[in-house]
Amino acid sequence: MKRKLLLLLFLIILFGAFVGGRYILLNTQNVNGKIRIVTSPSSNVFINNVAVGKTPFEEKYKVGEYLLKLIPEASQTASWQGKVKIYKNALSYVNRELGSTDIASAGEILTIGKMEKTKDKKLGEIYVETEPSGAIVHLDNDEKGVAPLILADVVRGDHEISVYMPGFLRRTEKINVDSGYRLNAHFKLAIDPNQQLLPKEEKKEATDSAKVTKTIVVISDSVRDTPIGALRVREEASISASESARVNAGDKFELLDEDEGWYKIEYEKGKQGWVYSQYALKQESQ
Repeated sequence: MKRKLLLLLFLIILFGAFVGGRYILLNTQNVNGKIRIVTSPSSNVFINNVAVGKTPFEEKYKVGEYLLKLIPEASQTASWQGKVKIYKNALSYVNRELGSTDIASAGEILTIGKMEKTKDKKLGEIYVETEPSGAIVHLDNDEKGVAPLILADVVRGDHEISVYMPGFLRRTEKINVDSGYRLNAHFKLAIDPNQQLLPKEEKKEATDSAKVTKTIVVISDSVRDTPIGALRVREEASISASESARVNAGDKFELLDEDEGWYKIEYEKGKQGWVYSQYALKQESQ
């Protein structure tokens, strides 16, 4: 009887060790994520200063943060370097369009991480940041705000996210939002070569030398590139304020007031509102 009890105890311990070992093995296998890198032109890939291949590149790596460096094969093309996070059982996507200089280069880094709290199993969220910061964010052609920005309660499924800032080329990316996960989207904007921005020093000299009588606001031609093709006039100096009207490219209004990136105008006789300064230019009128 004693031998049977000892044998039974031994079998229980052996079974426990087997189950525990299997759990540890499976858990160890799941601490990896995947990175996919696409560039134009083709580039040599360095991860943590080790050459690992050329683009397009895709490989599994352990969860963590890595230093990624891309050196294009084409001459007279700028290289790129940055940090990329890899999450458990998730894909980190890097897309870079490398130009002759950093300001002429653009791209996206998309990563997915588990949300800490979820209100609804069918919802996820998106975090958008841009370089330079302050770009206007559209989700499925609906204006959401200015980056950096968190878009909460996003319905799971396919979406299109777009970012734009006057003087820079628009970036658009098709994404998939999964319930209970946050999609982190970092956009690097390239300067628009067709728009010559006047340096601040020249603007100041021009203003000082002119005889100013009043300041007017001119709606920028760049509003034609927005989903609505016009600029919203809002009741308050906030992206969340109600829309009062819409004005078009080339329209001119007298500047009534300013408030951190917003201009107050009289868009109709007796009617006033605020427009986002990124889509408007101040000019001095004699």
